[in-house]
Amino acid sequence: MPTQPNVIFIMTDDQGYGDLSCMGSEGVRTPHIDRLAAAGARFTEGYSCSPVCSPSRAALLTGRYPGNAGVRAILGGHRTASGLTPRVPTIATALKAQGYDTACVGKWHLGLKPECRPNRNGFDYFFGFLAGCIDYYSHIFYYGMGGRGKDPTHDLWENGNEIYRNGEYFTDLVTDKSVEYIREHANGDKPFFLYTAYNAPHYPMHAPEKYVDRFRHLPWDRRMMAAMLSGVDDGVGAITAELERQGILDNTIIYYQSDNGPSRESRNWLDGNPDPYYGGMAGGLTGHKFSLYEGGIRVPMLLRWTNKVPAGQVISEPVMAADLFPTVLSAAGISPEGYELDGRDILPVVMGGAPSPHDMLFWEMDGQTAVRQGKYKLVLNGVLEEFEQPRAEEWLSDLSVDMSESNNLIDVLPALAENLKQAALAWRAGIEKRWPTAPLPHIL
Repeated sequence: MPTQPNVIFIMTDDQGYGDLSCMGSEGVRTPHIDRLAAAGARFTEGYSCSPVCSPSRAALLTGRYPGNAGVRAILGGHRTASGLTPRVPTIATALKAQGYDTACVGKWHLGLKPECRPNRNGFDYFFGFLAGCIDYYSHIFYYGMGGRGKDPTHDLWENGNEIYRNGEYFTDLVTDKSVEYIREHANGDKPFFLYTAYNAPHYPMHAPEKYVDRFRHLPWDRRMMAAMLSGVDDGVGAITAELERQGILDNTIIYYQSDNGPSRESRNWLDGNPDPYYGGMAGGLTGHKFSLYEGGIRVPMLLRWTNKVPAGQVISEPVMAADLFPTVLSAAGISPEGYELDGRDILPVVMGGAPSPHDMLFWEMDGQTAVRQGKYKLVLNGVLEEFEQPRAEEWLSDLSVDMSESNNLIDVLPALAENLKQAALAWRAGIEKRWPTAPLPHIL
């Protein structure tokens, strides 16, 4: 049996900070994910590197800020869409070079051109879809939504082959393929890296009756959100159970996060009523998907590594998804030398109670820029939802007493605000210099 740990990344799609029962949700029930949290570390200030999916996923897989990975916005879903390329190595590339078997199961959304697909970016095996969203049963990508005049496209693949599993609920397919992969690789002579990327609870709001029936007491749209997350929760339970059945749970790192905050897009509203419930719960945070306020980027984040990461931890140190690349390399005894990384090894945080390795964390999204240093966070031209006007040109918050970013301290601490502003602008200027500044098309 390999001595290096197996690694599983589990990512959800548009799941709010408050949409786990271990994060305080009163409607959503997630017992399997809660047990995952109880067996390791739960981060209360864990961040996605972007408030939208393609850049967020690029950051997790490359260990870089999205701009440094070349993916700065939501990527197109047509079959010539560009995105992540082998010029930027992924964690799968790095682990494969050290003898790991690698697999991606679920949502990719990092490009459809041949060089952008999973099998060209470090993954030995791929099952899933390549665009931004699909119908959960037909597996069709309706990228003509919004009047763009394009036809729907079927989007389900196994490696380079288009396959058809019509009528099968995609969340369950992701779970089944993940469990199958674990079973096939559990007793091999090589460790494995599995990236399980659920598309739930991203619209369209689809869930089979077996999940919906668990939440008949909730309002209709909230019931669908809870049902979709319940399907994911069952999947996490099945993955964990298979690891235990195969005797490899203790030697497997399991990491869980959402790609960004909850969506307020109208396609989440089944009856046209934009109730605050619909689209997920931000857990007391301000902002949603597309926003650099906390609701768009602070996400559910959990890490389990039995006997290495002490159980029952609740960690308030700020960390980000890009940290997982160097952290996993460290856990596997692999040198990060030769890799350009913005993330930092957080094993000392989760194993020894060390402070965050970051002096500052940065974000950018279209016209928005943000920076966090210690307990203070500055947002420049921040919007609360997509297509809104900025809430303010500058918004400074003390997150230690105001996680909802309700009080603007810009006139109370002007010197601090100016220092943070200059740091954020300098960081963003480096991104702009390196990559084209023209925004990529927002086509889901």
